[in-house]
Amino acid sequence: MVVIVGAGLSGLLLAYRLKDANIPFQVLEARKRIGGRIHTVKGMKNTPVEMGATWFHQEHRHFLHLLSELDIPFYEQFMEGTAFFQAHAGVRAESFVMPDQTPSYRIAGGTVQLINKLESRLDESDILLDQPVREIHFSKDEIRVEARGSFNAQKVILALPPKLWQETILFSPGLPDPVMQLACETQTWMEESIKVGVIYDRPFWRQNHQSGTLFSNVGPMTELYDHCNREVSAYALCGFLHSQYRSLPPAERKNRVIQQLVSSFGKEASEFLEYIELDWSTEVHTSGSLSRPLFPHQNNGNEIYQNSLFDDRLFFAGTEVSPHHGGYMEGAVYNSMQVFAKILRTAKR
Repeated sequence: MVVIVGAGLSGLLLAYRLKDANIPFQVLEARKRIGGRIHTVKGMKNTPVEMGATWFHQEHRHFLHLLSELDIPFYEQFMEGTAFFQAHAGVRAESFVMPDQTPSYRIAGGTVQLINKLESRLDESDILLDQPVREIHFSKDEIRVEARGSFNAQKVILALPPKLWQETILFSPGLPDPVMQLACETQTWMEESIKVGVIYDRPFWRQNHQSGTLFSNVGPMTELYDHCNREVSAYALCGFLHSQYRSLPPAERKNRVIQQLVSSFGKEASEFLEYIELDWSTEVHTSGSLSRPLFPHQNNGNEIYQNSLFDDRLFFAGTEVSPHHGGYMEGAVYNSMQVFAKILRTAKR
């Protein structure tokens, strides 16, 4: 029996692979939903808005192979027309035309379609929700995993951010000091992000020959992109809010975002249907302590994470531990492939 801690992309993909290999497993998820940092919210007029993982690129070949395997369609991010850049406070954003660049892509219907497809390949009993793992005890003959229930295993895969398991799970015997120290110094993708989506009843920016793209050194939005669906029947703008605005009341953040959009895109930006935001620092099953500032991708893919512990009974999974494109969905897929190969190899002993 393999216990997988976490039902994000890494955990679900590993479950899917183990299912195909007829290796018994159980997924334990702390949240009351699956997907982890893949979180597509359906707003007004059934508009899919990505509050988590969104884009991927041509060089993300393992991720693209998975989409092909699961027959999941995707489409190119819309970037045509005028974009805006604000360099300094008190200065209006200047318009410019984006230079030609390698395109990015989004999954049709939202990134959650990938999560849903993986879930459809599993049995309902394979995933248990609302099961935050608090303790993992290793003995000579078995492993005991303590959540809201108690679970026995021969192997455990930690498919959640290192900083999170370092802060929330008691290991007995304890993990080596270098591993625990590294974990608390490993940046968790999205943990400080505030993501915002604004839904409209028409794509006025496209009608005005604008791309919907905005970059700002000032904020509140530091990055903003067109977020219409593939059919261009649901219309939104979506991007990232500067973390310094976290201290403001939500209503004030919203007002400042809309003011910024009006300043760049025109008064039509004020005629929105719905404003959606998610501060990932408040997600206790994603974000660990923010008391120690970490650089983006700090220690992602560190070689220590490539080793198993307790005689090949404890494995590390997730995008943060991937040596290839750590911090991206590609990294999660690549690392899951590595861990699955290790499980197969050690299971034959």
